[in-house]
Amino acid sequence: MSEDGGGPRLPVMTGRQSLREQVAQALRDALVAAEMRPGVVYSAPVLAAQFGVSATPVREAMLDLAKEGLVEAVRNKGFRVTELSERDLDELTEIRRLLEVPTVTRLAGTCPPEDIERLRPVAEEMVAAAERGDLLAYVNADLRFHMDLLGLAGNAHLVELARDLRYRARLYGLRTMSQRGTLAGSAREHLDILSALARGDAEATRTLMDHHIQHVRGIWADRPE
Repeated sequence: MSEDGGGPRLPVMTGRQSLREQVAQALRDALVAAEMRPGVVYSAPVLAAQFGVSATPVREAMLDLAKEGLVEAVRNKGFRVTELSERDLDELTEIRRLLEVPTVTRLAGTCPPEDIERLRPVAEEMVAAAERGDLLAYVNADLRFHMDLLGLAGNAHLVELARDLRYRARLYGLRTMSQRGTLAGSAREHLDILSALARGDAEATRTLMDHHIQHVRGIWADRPE
């Protein structure tokens, strides 16, 4: 999301959430997709023009993101995207592995196949977004896939914790992978995970989940495999 008006396609605003909430969610997606770059200061009026809304809900949304540690206010200028260190990325990866790998592995052989199959359209949506280079749609589908997958374990608190971790991530390497034509292959890892779960293969599920999260660590640092 650039300050020159050349930002990515923004979602159509709906009435299901307040304008402030919708803008905040769109900004979170842009942050995760690295459409908003670390260290860059973004002004509320410029972002508002890209959204086609007034500056007030954008400023309010950015203040919400500041409370989450995703941006920081810069007096009389706007909001600067916070930067993540290599240590930050390593720690986020470690927490994801501790939370997600055992949780998803336990679903193998215990989760009804029809519940697993309901996630397949989301995984396929991710592949389609990758193939057409729509990074924001990819990030949105990726978040829904992982949150819905974890949701099958029935622990709402775990899902919320995982969601918070995802918003702190920065997938700096997505654009590089998209340009190389390798993003769709990465997206298909989600289909492989579903197939292992459908077979009830716990060991394959564990291996695939662990590999996937390690792979994502490389994307965070713009070192995709």
